[in-house]
Amino acid sequence: MSLPLKSLAFIGDRRTMAAVSKTGSICWYCPGRFDNGSLFASLLDEEKGGEWSIKWHNSTFKRRDYEEDSAILISLYQQGQEVNVVTDFMPAGKNSPQGICRMLEASAAPCTIQLQPAPDFGREKAVLVEEQNCIRINDRHFFYSSFPAQVVEDRIEIQLDSLTRGWMFLSEGRLKEAPAPEKWLDNTRAFWKKIADRFSYYGPYEAEVAQSIRAIRMLTYEESGGILAAGTTSLPELVGGDRNYDYRYVWLRDAGMIVSALTRAGSNGVEERRFLKFICGLEPAKGEEGTHFAPMYTAEQKLLPKEQVIELKGYLNSRPVMVGNGARNQLQLGTTANILLAAKLIYNKYDTREHWEVMAATADFLADSWHREDHGIWEEKVKKHYTSSKVIVACGLMFIAKHTKDAAQKKKWKKAEKDIRLFVKENCLNAEGAYAAAAGEECVDISAILFPAWAYTEIDAPEVKATVKVLERDYKKGLLYRRHLFDADSGKEGAFLAGSLWMAQYYIYLKELDKARKIIDETLQYTTDLGFFSEEADVEHQRMIGNIPQTFVHASFIGAVIDLKHEMEKKKSKDPVNKLIKKAIELFRKLN
Repeated sequence: MSLPLKSLAFIGDRRTMAAVSKTGSICWYCPGRFDNGSLFASLLDEEKGGEWSIKWHNSTFKRRDYEEDSAILISLYQQGQEVNVVTDFMPAGKNSPQGICRMLEASAAPCTIQLQPAPDFGREKAVLVEEQNCIRINDRHFFYSSFPAQVVEDRIEIQLDSLTRGWMFLSEGRLKEAPAPEKWLDNTRAFWKKIADRFSYYGPYEAEVAQSIRAIRMLTYEESGGILAAGTTSLPELVGGDRNYDYRYVWLRDAGMIVSALTRAGSNGVEERRFLKFICGLEPAKGEEGTHFAPMYTAEQKLLPKEQVIELKGYLNSRPVMVGNGARNQLQLGTTANILLAAKLIYNKYDTREHWEVMAATADFLADSWHREDHGIWEEKVKKHYTSSKVIVACGLMFIAKHTKDAAQKKKWKKAEKDIRLFVKENCLNAEGAYAAAAGEECVDISAILFPAWAYTEIDAPEVKATVKVLERDYKKGLLYRRHLFDADSGKEGAFLAGSLWMAQYYIYLKELDKARKIIDETLQYTTDLGFFSEEADVEHQRMIGNIPQTFVHASFIGAVIDLKHEMEKKKSKDPVNKLIKKAIELFRKLN
């Protein structure tokens, strides 16, 4: 039986990450880079995927947490009156090797440790060779341990019977010096502290926002600044369905939302400005529409490989297991426009026009291409005039036009914005006056609730009210909301967590804070104990589904909470008692 996603925690070094279950198993790990082939993938196939387990006899999971704001995970297991401690981390920072380190502090508790590698999603046979000071795995990985380890058939095994303190290290290369786990741990602490110091947020849901910021930090590729959509592949959007995609890439669609979350969460600008630089160094895609940005890229700024099917069982028997992505060359106008939204946020906050040539060329492309059909925000296979695509382009052009110093550019971009608004008004409203998911359709999509947030329209516009009416009537799952898909029966899909948080934002704008809080609190029911969101919620079975950790959801959560904070502060400032206190403080300052 597949592990519940709620049981997962993650460790990482901003090159890749590994999933650690509450049972002590590392069930997902792609050495070297997020999108490489896996060495452990029992998350997708318990029999063939491979894993690294630690099993105490007759012990139970007690609790776990991260060391401060780092990605150093500490897990406690109870056995009678004794507690066993596992510290899991990926060494990071100056002179640290690459791999996974597991440190144990155990009581008199018998324990079995097994490391069963399955290179490249199990497509490559594991060859284990015992050497003088380590065990070599396929000439690429090396297992070092302070405990006596031996090869047993196709796995590495350690049996512990008494009071134990020690370590194990799975290295991505042969060590040139003696293992130094304590030194690596100190280096890793310093590495994460430097990154954590770039952010400061205080307010409602403070712990949960900190957890979301950690998730985004862990999914930021250190070498390029690209922020990945998620750390896993093929976790299904519908259990038993075939929408099982590889999310271990950088989605440009997410750029505006992620940059907005970082800039508003007390960032000093390093992460979001690196992300914009990442975007501006991307390799363009070429298709029938000409040269344009692809919807997603590798962490190293390259176009994605072709989609491949991997012969694994799949999470909860949901096949296929995929690597690469079939949407890699799609034209997604709204995705491209998100680059302009990200730039606008950075330009406004830091009074800059960095990477202007790329921004101007992007705006020109959108102004010339907005009238085309595309594949929409959800990578649909069918091409349509998706309303969200038109609206995001209009907003991107509206915002970027404010930053140009060229009158001809401004005129061109403003004209395109005006033309788009006319097109949407004439073609993208349904019979109820709501924003249709696409021109000529009656259905709506949750993305339309962002139109006021993007300043495309007013919060109380008739079209927005009509759209909310349809969403509340036809797209609600419990307290959460689903999106609309043309390629699949989205009624069977889970609640879309990012979209549900957008609805919370909408109610915050309406000052219906209690309703917004209920939605936010409900989304938090679909996180792990350490605050990681997956993409969707299977409301019927009360479980998390979709790839994890999902940065788009984390960014949406941060955005909703910060808007809630601002509204609470406004409400507080209008309170008569607070006004009296404020006046008393001012008087006290004058007298002293």
